[in-house]
Amino acid sequence: MSVLRIRIEGAGLPGRTFVTAAARDGGVVTYDNVHVAVQRRNRPGELLDPQPGDAASARWTLPCTTTGVDVTGPYVQGRPDERFVYLSWGSVDPSGAFTMFRRAKIMLGAVPADVLSAAAHGGLLTARLGLTDARGGPLCARVVPPAVTWGAGVLDER
Repeated sequence: MSVLRIRIEGAGLPGRTFVTAAARDGGVVTYDNVHVAVQRRNRPGELLDPQPGDAASARWTLPCTTTGVDVTGPYVQGRPDERFVYLSWGSVDPSGAFTMFRRAKIMLGAVPADVLSAAAHGGLLTARLGLTDARGGPLCARVVPPAVTWGAGVLDER
């Protein structure tokens, strides 16, 4: 097993307010003070570094280990053949409580094998993605290329 860091670099955030499309009853739901964070495995309420939905960009670095084929860590979800990282979108109330309303799954199985191998050697796997979906809302559902671009680098622990 090798030490690996996954760095998620998000740009193009959708804003602090999200208004859903019409619900079944014809109404809409508005979420205010929208934030996005990385969700810890098996602990939906434990979030890594929530970022406001109107930030210029968002960045998280996740501690992981890798065999060069599989990636594990406290923020990596799923079975070995279906690993992913959750980005959770929620509204933050005045007390600071985060209420999730949507999630995106960054699929680690979509990392090209040569990129994962290079990342295992260098210690850094980078995911670059836009955080707004085609309708202008927070990105959700499965995220695979071309919606995410994967890269490998050398881990700089300074």
